[in-house]
Amino acid sequence: MPAPKRLPKPTPAELGLLRTLWALGPSTVKQVHEAQQRERPDLGYANVLRLMQIMHGKGLLKRDESQRSHVYAAAQPQGSLQGRLLDDLIHKAFAGSGKDLVLAALRGGRVSDAEREEIQRFLEDTRDA
Repeated sequence: MPAPKRLPKPTPAELGLLRTLWALGPSTVKQVHEAQQRERPDLGYANVLRLMQIMHGKGLLKRDESQRSHVYAAAQPQGSLQGRLLDDLIHKAFAGSGKDLVLAALRGGRVSDAEREEIQRFLEDTRDA
């Protein structure tokens, strides 16, 4: 049996649209464009439409064509894609060490005090489990 097709890694612009779709759920191009305009007022409808068409062609998005306005959805759940991207980052930048990734994030000032407290609670909860 052939191995399942591995989806391409999204570009930063594609990842931005995926985050919007994960937050909204299945949506039309108009809905995604309106949500994106809050962060990027300069982004045109045609740009969002074209990018979503490209992403559909790459297999990053699914498209329901049963309605007049096509409805798009992410082809992968957020956690699945983020996990794949994280695995790739750990392998490439941290020689496969998740510990080194976590320490770099904690030491680099990229984690707020509130996030540190949440991480600490998580570690305490999982230690008891």
